[in-house]
Amino acid sequence: MEFPKGFVWGAATSSFQIEGAWNADGKGPSVWDLTCHDTDQIHARHTGDVACDHYHKFRDDVALMGEIGLRAYRFSVSWPRVVPQGVGAVNAAGLDFYDRLVDALLAAGITPWVTLFHWDTPLGVHHRGSWLNREVHQWFGDYAAAVVDRLGDRVAHWMTLNEPHIFLGPGEREAFHPPGHKLGHRERLLAAHHALMCHGRAAQVIRARTRRECQVGWAPIGRVKVPWHPGIFDGAGGDGQPNAADVEAARTRQNAVPAKDFWNNAWLADPVVLGRYPEDGLRLYGDDAPRPLPGDMELINQPIDFYGANIYDAEVFRAGPDGQPEHVPFPAGHPQNALRWYIIPEALYWGPRFLYERYGKPIYVTENGMTNLDWVDADGRVRDPQRIDYTGRYLRQLRRAATDGTTRVGGYFHWSLLDNFEWQCGYRERFGLIHVDFETLRRTPKDSARWYAGVIASNGASLQ
Repeated sequence: MEFPKGFVWGAATSSFQIEGAWNADGKGPSVWDLTCHDTDQIHARHTGDVACDHYHKFRDDVALMGEIGLRAYRFSVSWPRVVPQGVGAVNAAGLDFYDRLVDALLAAGITPWVTLFHWDTPLGVHHRGSWLNREVHQWFGDYAAAVVDRLGDRVAHWMTLNEPHIFLGPGEREAFHPPGHKLGHRERLLAAHHALMCHGRAAQVIRARTRRECQVGWAPIGRVKVPWHPGIFDGAGGDGQPNAADVEAARTRQNAVPAKDFWNNAWLADPVVLGRYPEDGLRLYGDDAPRPLPGDMELINQPIDFYGANIYDAEVFRAGPDGQPEHVPFPAGHPQNALRWYIIPEALYWGPRFLYERYGKPIYVTENGMTNLDWVDADGRVRDPQRIDYTGRYLRQLRRAATDGTTRVGGYFHWSLLDNFEWQCGYRERFGLIHVDFETLRRTPKDSARWYAGVIASNGASLQ
C-alpha cells in the first residue's frame, strides 16, 4: 500500500546544528554561541563553530540529498546570520548563502521548506530582553521580511517557529538550554505570548511579501498520547484496536493543559489555530496567564495552511476506574533509543489523528527519527538496522493514519539528514541518515539512507 498521491518525502536540519561558520561573512552571535563558548552546559564543551560545515559544503550535501531521492528539504535560516544583531542592519552576505542553497536545491529537483526560527536567538535580541520584550515581534517581522524579500520568488513553503515548547521550556525554565534563565511561570507565559505574536507577524509578512503562491505553517513539538490496548507494548507496532473509552482518554489528555509547564499541545496551538487560549489552561494558570492587549489574539490567529508536528515518542493512557485518563507506564525493558526516549510507533498514528481532529489542518510530520550508536565499519559502511526498523515501524503507522480516512497527512521529514550538533549533547548523539566524521567532516550515507531512498521511490509501498 502506498501513501496518498503527492505525499511529501523529505529530511530536516537546523541552521545552528549543521552550518558552522559561526562568525563568517558578517554573521552575529547567537545565545547558543554564547553558551558554547562561555559555559560548561554543553557535553565535552563542544561548540557549533564548525558543526558539519554545511555553510561551505552545502553543494555536496545537496548532491547527497539527490542520491537519497529527497523530494523536499526542511532547513532553518539563521536569524543572526541575516540580521547580525537581531535588530537593524541586514547582512547581505548571509542572505547570499541561503540564495545559493535554494538555487542548488531547485536545480536538484528538491523543494525547499524554510523555517524562520529554530532556536538560535541573536545575542543582540537576548540583550534587549528577548521573548520578554513585547517588541520582539516587530524585530522578528523585520527579519522575516528580509528573508522573504530575498527568497520569496522561489520558496513556497514556510514555517515560522520550531518548537516554542523547547526554547521557552528548557531555555527559560529548566536552564539546560540557552539562555539559561529560570524564569517564573508568569514570565514564561508572557514570553510565550510574545513568541506567538512573532509567529503571527511572520505569517502576515510572508503572505504580504511573497512573490508566488505559498503555504504557511509552523513546527511545534507534538506531545502525543496513545490509547492503551492489549499488545501495545509487545514491540510489533501493529494496528491495535483500543476500546472507545481508552481512545477518548488518550484524546482528552493530548488536548489537555494538565500542569504548569509547556509539555502540552493546546496552550500554544489553540491561540494559533483557534484564536484563544484553552479554558482548562486559563483556569490552571489563573493570574499567571497573559493578559492580551487589543489585537494580540487576532495577530496570533493568522490563517495557516498546514500544521507541522515534531513527533518522536508518546505516553500511553487509558480510562481509569473513574473514567478519567490514567497514565500507563512503560514496562521494564521497553525499547529505547540512545537518549532513552521510549519507542512507540503508534505515536505517528494517534498523534496526527488527534491533532487533525482538533485543528482541522493537514498534518506534516516535520521531525521524526532516532539517535543511535552509529560508526563507520572497517569496510567503510555504516550499518544502522535499528534506525531502519524504527523508521519503518513509525512510517507504517503514519501510512495507516493517511489511508484509513481519519487524518489528512501531507508529508514526512526525517530527522535528521546529517549527524550534527545535538544541542546540549554536543556531538555525542547521531540522528542522521548520513554519518559525519566531525574531525574530517567526511560524509558517509548510512544503510538507512539507502533504505529510505527505496521508501521514497515507492511512495511507501516498500514498507512491509
